[in-house]
Amino acid sequence: MANHGGSAENGASNTPELKAELAQSAQLGTPRRARYSDVQSAARFPIKLPIWVKSATGARVSETQNISANGVLFEIDSAMPVGSNVDFTISLPAEVVGAATDVRVDCRGRVVRSSEDAGRRGVGVVIDEYRFERR
Repeated sequence: MANHGGSAENGASNTPELKAELAQSAQLGTPRRARYSDVQSAARFPIKLPIWVKSATGARVSETQNISANGVLFEIDSAMPVGSNVDFTISLPAEVVGAATDVRVDCRGRVVRSSEDAGRRGVGVVIDEYRFERR
């Protein structure tokens, strides 16, 4: 769905484009998807890659569960409160990115989601900054 200037944080705007989208949905009989924040609006890819996570609770190694253009979900065995800052590094294998060597992505973000299941904590982090680094 197109972004019409509204978000979960600041409320949906009442633009002509939004009105047209609502009218079209009503005519087609299709349900209108709820507006999501930018964190949830990007397609997620179930990619398992090594991730090194550093936060106020310490440094840990884990594996990504899924990745999007806006963030990453990983499992970790310690609590990471929503809103806390996180530095993390994801290693992209050379054969996946078509490079001669692995590519490291150094990221800075913040926890936007945290849930626990069977002793493992799923943590969703939005990426605020990133930098690619070849090894």
